[in-house]
Amino acid sequence: MVTREDFVARFGGVFEHSPFIAERAHDAGRIVEPLLCVEVHVAMVAAFRAAEANERLGVLKAHPDLAGKLAIAGELTEDSRREQAGAGLDRLSAEEHARFTALNTAYTEKFGFPFIIAVKGLNKDDILAAFETRVGNDRDEEFSTAAAQVEKIALLRLQSMLPET
Repeated sequence: MVTREDFVARFGGVFEHSPFIAERAHDAGRIVEPLLCVEVHVAMVAAFRAAEANERLGVLKAHPDLAGKLAIAGELTEDSRREQAGAGLDRLSAEEHARFTALNTAYTEKFGFPFIIAVKGLNKDDILAAFETRVGNDRDEEFSTAAAQVEKIALLRLQSMLPET
């Protein structure tokens, strides 16, 4: 059996800056060897969904703005840096960056957490279109959408770390 410490060390960052998700998944006894992507994801999502609303909000708030100041300063987690670069967000024109900054500000002011989208397979235009649509959602709808995107990001990260079967 994988120890709690080893599991958290390896998977504590799957949910951005929220190792408590990995801790709770392990503590619930849902982590069994061999570690397979789908099973680990199911266990971690269950821990995320069982967390109190303010804890889930904290997970959302732990995500960086897309193409935001952390990216510019080079202070993203390695996973976030790689994900944003894969979508071309590290190569925005000045106008595109200004649009992302304006949307980030409007979105965060409206919802109280950053815009979150699993960027794998998307380009900057796809992301901007989703951004512009989702900023019009109500808070409950957007909280649910953002949480679902966090779960998708976790799955994508786990797929790069673990075998499927």
